[in-house]
Parts: sequence; C-alpha cells; structure tokens
Amino acid sequence: MTKMKKLLALLLALTMVFALAACSSSSTEDAAETEDSSFTTATEGVLTMATNAEFPPYEYYENDTVVGIDAEIAAAIAEKLGLELVIEDMAFDSIIAAVTSGKADMGMAGMTITDDRLESVDFSEPYATGVQVVIVLEDSAITSVDDLFEGGYTIGVQTSTTGDLYATWDLEDTGLCTVERYNRGADAVAALTSGKIDCVIIDNEPAKAFVEANEGLIILDTAYTEEEYAICFSKDNTELSEAVNEALVELIEDGTVQSIIDKYISAD
Repeated sequence: MTKMKKLLALLLALTMVFALAACSSSSTEDAAETEDSSFTTATEGVLTMATNAEFPPYEYYENDTVVGIDAEIAAAIAEKLGLELVIEDMAFDSIIAAVTSGKADMGMAGMTITDDRLESVDFSEPYATGVQVVIVLEDSAITSVDDLFEGGYTIGVQTSTTGDLYATWDLEDTGLCTVERYNRGADAVAALTSGKIDCVIIDNEPAKAFVEANEGLIILDTAYTEEEYAICFSKDNTELSEAVNEALVELIEDGTVQSIIDKYISAD
C-alpha cells in the first residue's frame, strides 16, 4: 500500500469513528430526553384520581357519575397529558394511602397542604381557596367562632379533613372541647340536627349545601380558617407529579381553572 493510500484509509477510518460517536451521542441525548419527559401511571394510559365524592361542589354524584370542580379540573389535566381519567371514590382518610401505595396516581378532594400530609405526599401548586366554617342550630348558644374557645362543646368533623385537624389542634388537644369524628360530613350534620353534638366544622361550600337541605341550621358569620387546595402525589413518582403540575399551571394561567370554579361557585 502506498503512503497516499495509507493516508486515505486512515482519514476514512477516522471519519467513520467520528460519525459513529456523533450518532451514539445523539441517540443517548434522545433517550435521555425521552426518559426525562416520561412518567408512569397506575394503569397504562389512565390517570387515576382518588377522591371522596361527598364534598360538593368539588366532588359529588350526579346519578352514577362523580362531577364537580375537582372532577372537571382533573379531566382537563388528563386531556392535556393524553390520558383517560378514572375517578375512584373512597373514604377521605383512605386517599393518601391509595396514592402512596400506587393504587391511585393522585388525590383531589378539596385537600389542603399541611405539614403532616407533606410527610407522606407531595403537592401541586394550589388551585383553589377554601374556607372552613362552623354550622350550628339556629338557636345555638354558639354565636361566633370565639365561643368555641370558651370550651365545653362537642364538635363534629369529617375524619382526617382539615376541619378535623384544626378542631383537634385548637380545641381537643388543649382540652377545651370534645371532637366527634364521622366518616362523612353528612353524618356529622345529621348528628347536629339530632342534638348529639353542638356544631360542625367543615368547608364553606358543602356547608351551604347542608344548610340548604336541613331546616334549622345556619353558618356562623365568622370563618374558622382559610386554606388552599392542591393535588397530592406519591413522593416516588416525581415525573408524574411534575407533568400534572405543569398541566395544572397551564390551566390556571389560561383561565380554565377559574372558569370551572365560576361554573360551580357564585361570586356573590
């Protein structure tokens, strides 16, 4: 082989090495991008939402279908992600367990971000503001939230809701009042109307529905506390939580979330 042929062969070999290296680098980058943007769900092609469908107007039944603010926001998120939405109705205090165990992809149930919950799950950006209020009988001796701190009352709450948490921290743990816990908000209201308890601490929107449906009940003028609602996720599936949160933020920014809220909650 002449020197010229040897040089050409060497240049050709080097060209092939560089080309292969470039292809390999490109393939690695493409794979990394795909991996970074991917996420898994409990069921392929499905976004499973755990909820407690007894929290109107956020989630409740119309015939056999769960509807409401959270249901519609979740449906909009699923559409953005190219997934089918499936809603699983369960007890409120089972939602976090369903999410952390991987049986559900996310929890939406008018759920507030708290330090205790942050130990178990991650949360999205807040998407709505809620108000905890107090329901009493029309002739109740409780005329303001401050009266509860005088002590001696029995307060009804739905188990593991923020109404339960606040009542426990502020009133039961300090020895001021007794807290009775119920699986459903409706059960707490039934106990109030039958005289078994003195009041119910619950979110303002379902409170209005309960008062409308039960003669002789009123909501105190003063709110017990205000809070923000968010979506909860397993700490082990950050790719999914990031994808859902990105979709949620887009829906907030383009006005979709507010339009859904306005559909169910009057500005008055």
